[in-house]
Amino acid sequence: MARKILLVDDEAGFTQLLKMNLEKSGDFEVTIENDSTRAVSTARSFLPDIVLLDVVMPGMDGGDVQAQFQSSPELRNVPVIMLTALVDSAELSDGAVAQSGSSIVLPKPVDLDLLLRVIDEATAVI
Repeated sequence: MARKILLVDDEAGFTQLLKMNLEKSGDFEVTIENDSTRAVSTARSFLPDIVLLDVVMPGMDGGDVQAQFQSSPELRNVPVIMLTALVDSAELSDGAVAQSGSSIVLPKPVDLDLLLRVIDEATAVI
């Protein structure tokens, strides 16, 4: 059964490309939300196994969206991977991944192999 990924990012070109790359494996069903203010309602209707969430977006930033997820009983246990262009892999401790509270942070541009490994690790308990 395909794992369900909610991809929240205001850059439509980025989300379409990432969705295509994730779905071509056949392991994922990806829903895109390009409007951060609708991320929670989209998540409630889609019920993702994991969320890929941009940090910097108009309307609500990734931290605000994640706070709403945490206050929602049906979403609070869904793993979140934060994506950001604010850091690059050279700035992170092991070169690619950082922990920020309960979130995993990955730099943009996204390394697909790394993202797949992190998704596998984050959803292993599901």
